[in-house]
Amino acid sequence: MKRSTKIITIVTVFFLVIASVIVARTMIGNHFKKKFSKFPPPGIIVIEVIEQEFAEKLETFGTAISSKSKTFKIRKDEVSGELNLKEKVKKGDLILNLASGKISAPFDGVIGYTGLTEDIFISDNIFIITLDDNSTIYSDIKIPESYAPFIKKGLPVEAKVSSYGDKVFKGKIDFISSRINADTRSLLSRISINNEDLELLSGSLLEITVKFNLRNALSVPDTSIMMEGEKSYIYKVSDENIANKIEVSIGLRSDGKIEILSGLNEGDQIVAEGLKKVIPRGKIKPLKK
Repeated sequence: MKRSTKIITIVTVFFLVIASVIVARTMIGNHFKKKFSKFPPPGIIVIEVIEQEFAEKLETFGTAISSKSKTFKIRKDEVSGELNLKEKVKKGDLILNLASGKISAPFDGVIGYTGLTEDIFISDNIFIITLDDNSTIYSDIKIPESYAPFIKKGLPVEAKVSSYGDKVFKGKIDFISSRINADTRSLLSRISINNEDLELLSGSLLEITVKFNLRNALSVPDTSIMMEGEKSYIYKVSDENIANKIEVSIGLRSDGKIEILSGLNEGDQIVAEGLKKVIPRGKIKPLKK
């Protein structure tokens, strides 16, 4: 065989092998593509964009104060008859009989006392009875000067007490001072909390949150937001169940919700959870949480 013929034969075989490999890989790829394309779209939790209330928050502390309080200092030798104090009294109820007369409740309230046992006597012959009306609890708080323009009478307030865990007591701003304190650079304000169940006790330390700049805005779960640098994205689901990645502008974050300033409309369907399973412009199977 001539040398040129041998070379042509080798080149031809080489290209035939290459062509065979390419064809084989293409066929295998098409096979698996066809096989895996039969998989159903992933089930993804979706939610509807709704409006909800958002607000700026100011957090501070305050001490619970009874709406009314009265103290009676009693000499033990003046007590007439048995000493039998009620826990709760109504206005006009008898609190105690004394040799010099009767003590009646000037208002509805809860009775407390000190000095009735030998080890806690205030003196050898004196004890104290207290009457507190805790149906409404007040607390005086100091608002930093920088927040003063936003604080208005009637603004909603939330309060917590460590003994009640995460339970929230609702209240409002009841009074605002007319001037800034020049020494503390703060605005004295008073909050009031409805306490008909008498759960809050006078003297308790309150963790207080004042809400201001209240507004209704579009809201989505914080689990639906993707951050890329300084930009925020979300998957909006079309009527054909296609997940489209869109940029949104966000505002406040509150209790697991994020305020949407632009990019969405009320009623839009978005991916709420499972972002890692979503392929941009891919089809999904919407699931309601």
